[in-house]
Amino acid sequence: MEMNVYETTTVGKRIAGNPYVGRGIAIGKTADGKKNAIAYFIMGRSENSRNRVFSVRNGEVYTEPFDETKIKDPSLIIYAAVKSVDNKLIVTNGDQTDTIYEYVKNGKSFEEALKTRCFEPDAPNFTPRISGMVTFGESDFSYEMSILKSIDEQGSECARYTFSYPSKAGLGHFIHTYVTDGNPIPTFTGEPERIYVPDSIDEFTADIWKNLDDNNKISLYVRYTDVKSGITEERTINKNERI
Repeated sequence: MEMNVYETTTVGKRIAGNPYVGRGIAIGKTADGKKNAIAYFIMGRSENSRNRVFSVRNGEVYTEPFDETKIKDPSLIIYAAVKSVDNKLIVTNGDQTDTIYEYVKNGKSFEEALKTRCFEPDAPNFTPRISGMVTFGESDFSYEMSILKSIDEQGSECARYTFSYPSKAGLGHFIHTYVTDGNPIPTFTGEPERIYVPDSIDEFTADIWKNLDDNNKISLYVRYTDVKSGITEERTINKNERI
């Protein structure tokens, strides 16, 4: 059976019916070629993981406790998910956001920063660290994505994969921490998946949120940036609503 390695479909179709893909990052260019798109979502199975919301402050996105009295271990669940430095936009699933930020700020690269990091120390899952960075140029952009994962079931060593992409209208790439639910949870394999990026931020947001598993989805953040003007639009959805 032949596989089409250039198959492109929506994020929604990639995740529909899957109970647990964990945390996910999507980056790409809208079909009209005018905007960069990023999306980041989190899911959770435990009470500790589900007790979170996204908070947006001055263009930066943070995971925060929904109910501070119920937080048990904040070390792997509370972090800055989205930050900007110079002409770069960083999005990750952990505190490696800050590592990339500091390295780029000091003239070093995305890949150099991630060489200092490893998968999460949450045996037996050894959750991968997934990261993305958009570099804006003269009316266009390129982007990189990365996954740091255990090389074996024992978590003995870290394997590091980095992918670099030019922007292409209507095309994006999607990476997530897990294949599906399990015990231990099977980690993502292969290259980031090709996705279609619509012109409408609301269409993109709805496609992701409605197709994430209702029981396990927690929060979603989406940002569109006009590559010429730099004007941004953003959407944030939290399953736990603050009043």
